[in-house]
Amino acid sequence: MLKVILARLQQGHRTMKYPAGPPPEMPDRFRGRPAIDATRCPEGCRACAEACPTDAVLIADKVRIDLGRCLFCTDCVSACPENAIAYTTDHRLAVRRREDLVLAQDRQELELAAKLDSRLLSLFGRSLKLRQVSAGGCNACEADVNVLNTVGWDLGRFGIQIVASPRHADGLLITGPVTRNMELALKKTYDAVPAPKIVIAVGACAISGGPYVDHPEVCSGAGDVVPVDLYVPGCPPHPLTILDGLLRLLGKLEKSRMLGAST
Repeated sequence: MLKVILARLQQGHRTMKYPAGPPPEMPDRFRGRPAIDATRCPEGCRACAEACPTDAVLIADKVRIDLGRCLFCTDCVSACPENAIAYTTDHRLAVRRREDLVLAQDRQELELAAKLDSRLLSLFGRSLKLRQVSAGGCNACEADVNVLNTVGWDLGRFGIQIVASPRHADGLLITGPVTRNMELALKKTYDAVPAPKIVIAVGACAISGGPYVDHPEVCSGAGDVVPVDLYVPGCPPHPLTILDGLLRLLGKLEKSRMLGAST
C-alpha cells in the first residue's frame, strides 16, 4: 500500500486542465476541419471528387465537402493537382444539424453545436448518463470514446458517465454504421431510455454509414433509425473532438474557459 501511495505522489496530477486551460496542441499531421481554396481549382477538374471513396466531395456550382461522409483519408488532397484542399488542425467539428456538416468554398466555418434548450439543460447539464451502442463499428470510435474515461481526460468531472443499461441512461451515444442486424436492437435500446432523451452520433459510420454508405445491409446513419441531437464527424473522431461536442451540448465549454481565465 505504501508503494502505491508513493507512486501516486510521484505521478502527480495527470488530468489535463482543458477546458479550463487551452486545448492540447494538435500535431501537424492531425486531420481536422478541411479547408477549400477555390481559386486553385482548375476549371472542369473533378479529381478530388473522383478520388473520394464515399462521395463526400461534391462538385456542382461550387466545391463542397460533406464531413458526415468524410473519412479524413486525404485521398482528395493527394488527387488534387493544385493542392486546393487541405486539412487544418482545428478539432472543433461537432454540430447539431446534419446539414451543418457540409462545407463549401463560400462557407468554410462550421455552425458548431449549440447547447440544449433550457428544459433539457436543466435536466442534463449537471449529470448526463449515456448508454454507448456499438451498432456494427470497427472499434475505432469506441476506443476513442473509452479514452475519455481514462485519468488523463476524466469525463466524469463534467458529470458525464457511460452506463450499462439504457434504463439508467439519459440518452444514447451511437458508433458504427448501424447494420441491418443492429437496426432493431438500436430501436429497442432507444425505446428503453426514459424520456426526455438525447442521441449522439459519433463517427462517419454513425452519421452516414461511413465506408459502407449506400450499402443495402447498412442504414444511412443512426438518423435513419432514431432522432439525432449531436453529430461528431471523424473516422474516428479524436477524443478532443468528442469532448468538445459534449461540452458544447451541455453549455459547459464557455463557462469552463471563463473559469480558467479567472484563475
